[in-house]
Amino acid sequence: MEVNVLQAKTDFSKLLHLLESKREESIVISRYGKPVAKIIPFTETPAAQRIGILKGEPYAPMTQEEFDRDNEKIANMLMDGEL
Repeated sequence: MEVNVLQAKTDFSKLLHLLESKREESIVISRYGKPVAKIIPFTETPAAQRIGILKGEPYAPMTQEEFDRDNEKIANMLMDGEL
């Protein structure tokens, strides 16, 4: 479903109801015919499924040297296009 900004402001509660009742999967808000935002239903993602979560690993912070150790290699790959 796509609505313009004025309709989104006027009918915001109704749009939320459409998402909550699963009658719409998402709502795109457009300004002057161009999409500028997308409203999707909120879903709680379990921590184990989030990107960046280490399963069962203790947190061990990196030193600055460890963090920076591949900077030159990465810069060369980006600049030269070599892997």
